[in-house]
Amino acid sequence: MTYSDLDSDLAQMAIKIPLKFGWNTMTQQHFLPMSNVIQTYAWGSDTSFSALLGIDNPENTPQAELWMGAHPNGCSHVTLNNEQVRLDQLIAANPEAVLSASIEQEYGELPYLFKVLAAKSALSIQVHPSKSQAEQGFAKEDREGIPRNSDTRNYRDPNHKPELVYALTRYQAMNGFRPHQEILSYFEALGIAELSEMVEGYQANQNAEGLERFFVGMLNLEGHKKEAALDKLLAYAQSQSGNETFELIVWLEQRYPGDIGLFAPLMLHVLTLEPGEAMFLHACTPHAYCQGTGLEIMANSDNVLRAGLTPKHIDVAELASCTIFEPKARDELLTAPSFDNGAEHYPVPVGDFKFSVYVNQVNREVTVTTPEILLALDAPVELTHTDGETLTIERGQSVFIPASAKGYKVSCSGKFARAYC
Repeated sequence: MTYSDLDSDLAQMAIKIPLKFGWNTMTQQHFLPMSNVIQTYAWGSDTSFSALLGIDNPENTPQAELWMGAHPNGCSHVTLNNEQVRLDQLIAANPEAVLSASIEQEYGELPYLFKVLAAKSALSIQVHPSKSQAEQGFAKEDREGIPRNSDTRNYRDPNHKPELVYALTRYQAMNGFRPHQEILSYFEALGIAELSEMVEGYQANQNAEGLERFFVGMLNLEGHKKEAALDKLLAYAQSQSGNETFELIVWLEQRYPGDIGLFAPLMLHVLTLEPGEAMFLHACTPHAYCQGTGLEIMANSDNVLRAGLTPKHIDVAELASCTIFEPKARDELLTAPSFDNGAEHYPVPVGDFKFSVYVNQVNREVTVTTPEILLALDAPVELTHTDGETLTIERGQSVFIPASAKGYKVSCSGKFARAYC
């Protein structure tokens, strides 16, 4: 959604913000400490946020994702003149000053969502739609009257969701289709009779059409065929000790017994990022996060089309229509940064966001042309503006910096992440 789509209550609040605080007053505050929503999804970790970022969890709930941004499903608040203001309301009050004229004109909203993600158990296998697919699907489901919070809704907003993940701990994931022959070699080794017809069809058509037919056929397996195939898969996997792919299947089965997604590691690349490594995930590409904690930055969207490892709604036809059935080379999956005096800038092939990590900085000058979010990872971050304003954020804290800030100096004896566009 864009800010022109805000409901009437939010629009009224947006009007009141500049009247209450005065925009000229706001522009004198360039560093806005953030209070962020923590999503307590079942697959989340009850210890990771506390151990890594010092975020309390007194009730030991599964803390899955910390959202930093203005998405309506989990909007951050910022401290402005000692009062808490929703970030989307602040942007709506004066989008050009907060976002910059160019970002306001192109996107009409904060174009990215920045997260900390902590997976104790695997997330669903999923695909994110392209921009045009999201716009069309969102409008179609609105016309059909499907509530935007419905469990059967495929499109919760009209945006694409390319994303980059940066590992804070060892981070196991699946991403992108393996080469055709590699997929086939796994299924030939399994020799599951219930799958033989589909495997033979794929062997005869080792192309995008053949992979789509095979993938969709697997997702549509039901009844005895599905149960027998999964039983034989698990028996084989348990005999392959020391093999990363099959050990992952055994681990996943303990969490998602009877789920057809247990075959996914045979079709998708399995890889483990070490701390400090990053990976870009394109729209229309199947992937899943298995376990670990990392930073995620993505286009401002919550669109997910699921393909397994989930009790939630799966729309196989819609999923297939939004999937590019082309293998990816394994050595192209990790994203290498460029280096600049302790800054690591990660290449991003979309315009919605940029992402950098900084290490051991002393009074580094940073030019601001778009809205930014800084997150302190392991040490305090000290910010100074040319007008004398200062702010220190501690480990695990974040700050929003509007485009109107123009620039600042930053010091940190450890590491911090920067999201911008």
